[in-house]
Amino acid sequence: MAEPSDLAPKMLILPGGRVDPDAVRIHVGQDGEEEGEAEGLCRVSFKLSRDLNKRLDKYLTDRIGFMSRNQLQRLIDVGGVSVNGRPPKCSTRLRLGDEIDVALPPPPSREIQPEAIPIDVLYEDNDLIVINKSPDIIVHPARSHHSGTLLNALMHHFNQQGADQSLSGVGREAARPGVVHRLDRHTSGAMVVAKDDEAHWNLGRQFEQRRVDKRYLALVHGIVEPGIDTIDLPLGPHRSKAKGLREKIIVRHDALGKHAETIYRVRQRFHPVDSSVRSHHGVPTGCTLVELELKTGRTHQIRVHMSHLGYPLVCDDMYAGAPLHTESFGLPAQAAELLNRQALHATTLAFTHPKQGKPMSFTAPLPEDLRSLIGELRRAPGAGPVQTPPGSTIELDDVLPAEGLPPRPNEQSS
Repeated sequence: MAEPSDLAPKMLILPGGRVDPDAVRIHVGQDGEEEGEAEGLCRVSFKLSRDLNKRLDKYLTDRIGFMSRNQLQRLIDVGGVSVNGRPPKCSTRLRLGDEIDVALPPPPSREIQPEAIPIDVLYEDNDLIVINKSPDIIVHPARSHHSGTLLNALMHHFNQQGADQSLSGVGREAARPGVVHRLDRHTSGAMVVAKDDEAHWNLGRQFEQRRVDKRYLALVHGIVEPGIDTIDLPLGPHRSKAKGLREKIIVRHDALGKHAETIYRVRQRFHPVDSSVRSHHGVPTGCTLVELELKTGRTHQIRVHMSHLGYPLVCDDMYAGAPLHTESFGLPAQAAELLNRQALHATTLAFTHPKQGKPMSFTAPLPEDLRSLIGELRRAPGAGPVQTPPGSTIELDDVLPAEGLPPRPNEQSS
């Protein structure tokens, strides 16, 4: 026999010690209506209540029915399993009191069908593909989205290349195919997807161990102060299960709150032209372009953290944001129509190549909607100077080229 250890939620384990695939899906958010900036791994732990003298790979095969023995052996080989805190072998014999910790992807929710949807490829090799996700596409099928997803697009992309290109085997049999991490449906930017099992597990471990550098740009309501700060507030599900609330994440200081840490750095402030202008739709006046560094990868982390500080993302109506009151910046009312989704873009992504071991870094230029709105704000008389605070790494000239923009008033007089 085995019992769930205190290291993993007991709700993931069915009576008799088998992992509940539906509970794993829910735990990582696969069956949710909303996407999230999160990694697609779930930790499950067992503590042996008697001496089994059984091989580790055989034991896990008995407990995790949605993964084959070959897959579990590969998982053990790439470090996705520990026994008593140490890396084991597939042949490790299990004894009374042993504690097994497993990093699992969620089981498959449905077959992924190829669809001819355009994608923006930043990099591709035999092991992985990095794409600049558009802001209008969900990453993988969920309850109400069975098609039109990024995975449908990737399946078509690989089919066009030939039979030797595909998503990871982990994905085909035991997870959302190849998905190591994900972005909100309406968040754009850099995402990496694995093509084979070894790459999938290696990248998953890098995300889990916080060895991936993820930088975002966001346009938020208000004049953010101070210029640099760390937000260290635990996040968890909303307390209400009512429609419209159950998808939300909130700051929680109880057992359901998970550690979440975000560093923001102010890159440019945009002041209203009239200091007497009051808040519009309940949001603070002015706005700020911020660079955000994620130290953890919780669902909706940036959106909740910034809103909690009083600086919600522009157009993020789920977390108290609103369309930008462009007239307060001296801009035409039509400028507010340039953006109709949360102003968030995953700008840079850096990790170690899972096979070659070399550092890799990718920059995803901003899509037209966000680039146009920020360009309009930079033309406004209240636009402050671009700042490069310590620790910032995003090269704004690469993602927000200034060519074609007229000089700001303070530049004309210099």
